[in-house]
Amino acid sequence: MAATAETPNEHPLPPHAVRLEDQGFTGLGEAFWNLPQAVLVEHALGRGEGQLADSGAAVFRTGTYTGRSPQDKFIVREPGSEGEIAWGSVNRPVESEVFDRLLGRVQEHLQGRPVYVTDTFAGADPEHRLAVRVVCERAYHALFAHQLFLKPSAEELGAFRPEFTILAVPDFKADPGRDGTRSEVFILVNFARRMVLIGGTLYAGEIKKSVFSILNYLLPRRGVMSMHCSANVGDAGDVAVFFGLSGTGKTTLSADRRRHLIGDDEHGWSDSGVFNIEGGCYAKCIRLDRTNEPEIYGAIRFGTVLENVVLDPETRGCQFDDASLTENTRAAYPIEYIPNYVPSGRAGHPKHIVFLTCDAFGVLPPLSRLSPEQAMYHFLSGYTAKVAGTERGLGAEPSATFSACFGEPFMVLPPQRYAELLGQKMRQHGTQAWLLNTGWTGGGFGEGRRIPLPYTRAMVDAVLSGRLDEVPLKTDPIFGLRHPLSCLGVPETILEPRSAWADPILYVEAARRLAGRFRKNFERFGGISPVIAEAGPLISG
Repeated sequence: MAATAETPNEHPLPPHAVRLEDQGFTGLGEAFWNLPQAVLVEHALGRGEGQLADSGAAVFRTGTYTGRSPQDKFIVREPGSEGEIAWGSVNRPVESEVFDRLLGRVQEHLQGRPVYVTDTFAGADPEHRLAVRVVCERAYHALFAHQLFLKPSAEELGAFRPEFTILAVPDFKADPGRDGTRSEVFILVNFARRMVLIGGTLYAGEIKKSVFSILNYLLPRRGVMSMHCSANVGDAGDVAVFFGLSGTGKTTLSADRRRHLIGDDEHGWSDSGVFNIEGGCYAKCIRLDRTNEPEIYGAIRFGTVLENVVLDPETRGCQFDDASLTENTRAAYPIEYIPNYVPSGRAGHPKHIVFLTCDAFGVLPPLSRLSPEQAMYHFLSGYTAKVAGTERGLGAEPSATFSACFGEPFMVLPPQRYAELLGQKMRQHGTQAWLLNTGWTGGGFGEGRRIPLPYTRAMVDAVLSGRLDEVPLKTDPIFGLRHPLSCLGVPETILEPRSAWADPILYVEAARRLAGRFRKNFERFGGISPVIAEAGPLISG
C-alpha cells in the first residue's frame, strides 16, 4: 500500500497545509492523508482489522475495551486552564511531565510505522468550529473519524491548520509504574499543547468524546452552550433538543422521518441558534429493529463502521440481538445516511428541550412538563440509568446514576457554568422543557417492563405538535412533577406511574427512595439559587 515512483500516493499532503514534521512527529512510516471512504475500507479490511458484513458495513471488534474507560482519562494541569477546570473524579489531573514522557514513548512506538491522518472540523457553525487533526495507526480509526466529523472542502484542506491534534495508538500499552497512568489505557488531554493522547484501547468512542470534552471547555468561554444532545427541526422551523446519556434514546427519537435531523449527539447553541458539532452519528445498535428504528437500520450500509456487532459466520449477516461481546454495540455513519437530515447542520433556537432519563426504578412519570426552575434542577441532576457495557465496570443490570448536565463525564467546567448558560438561553428564547422517562413502568428493572418505544414516540409527537398545550396536568405528590392526564396513543395507566404498579405501597416506597437520592445528590451543588434547589422532589426518605 506504500506509494512508489510508479504508483504515487493519490492523496498527498496539500503543499500549504501543516505537516506532521511541523508538529514534531518525525521518523514515522508512510502517512496516508485524508483517504476517501472506499480506500479506508480497503485498507482496514486488507490489514485484517475487521470484516465486511453482508450489508456492506465494516465490522470491527475492540477486544477488552468495549466502552469508554472514564477512570483512565486525565487532563494535564497547566497554568492556562487549571483555574477553570472542575477537578475531581471526572477531571483527574496529571502533570505535564507525565504527558511529555508518554508522548515521547508513543513517538518511539510509531517510528517507521504507517499512520493515517484525517483532517476534520468540529462545529457546523463556521464562527465556532474547531480544526481537528486525527493521527492514528489503525485504518479503522481513520474511517471512524472520516465518518463522525465534518469534512473540509478541497480548498480548506489546502490551508488546513490543526487547532487540536488527537493521536490514537491502540497498539501501545502504557506501563502504569513507568508512565504514571492508572492502567495500560490512557486518555490524556493537554490544553496547553492542544493535543490528546489515546492509547491502549481500540474503542473509537474515545476519539469522539475527546473532541467533545475539548469543546466543552472552549465553547462556554465564548458564550456558546455546548450540549450532550440530539436535535431535529420541523418543517415550520421548530427546533427540538433531546438531552440524555447513552442508551436513553437521543439517537432513536431524533431520527424521525417526519422531521429533519440536525445531529444525534453533540451540539452548540450560539446567538444564531443550534449547530451540530459532528458530521456523523454514533448509534447504539443492540437489538436494532427495522420496524421501530428504520432510519438507523437503513444507515447500516457501505462505509458504516460497526463495533462489536456479531456476524453470522456463514452469511455475514448482522446479529443485532447478540450481546455476547457487549451491550454497547455501535454504528458510526455519516449523517447523510439518515433521510431528511439538515445539510448545513444548523437551525434556529429550540422551541422544546426534552431531558431523557431511563428510570430503572419505574417510578418517574413517562412525561412531565417542567417549570424553568425544575428544568435547571433536572439538568443539573441528570438522573438516568447506565446500561451494562456502555462503560467498563458496570454489572449485568442498569445502574442508577446522576450525571450533571446529562453528560458529566465530558464536562470540563463546573456544572453550574453550563446550567447558568442554558437557563439564560431558555429564558431569552422562551424554550419549554420536558422530562421524558424512557425507562421502566409497572415496577423496576426485573419486575416491570421497559416503556414501549411506540408510546414514547407518541409522547414526543404530542409535545412537538403542541397537542399537550391545553391538556390538564396532574402534580405528582412525591416528585412535584406535572404530567399530562391523557396523550393520544398512550394508555392512561402508562401516564400515571402509580396506577401501573400492582402494589401501590411498593410504588410509594420505591418512589420515596429515589426522591431521597435526588435530594442527596443535589447537596453537592454550591451557589445554586434556592428557588432551583427547591424545585426537586417534595418528599423523600
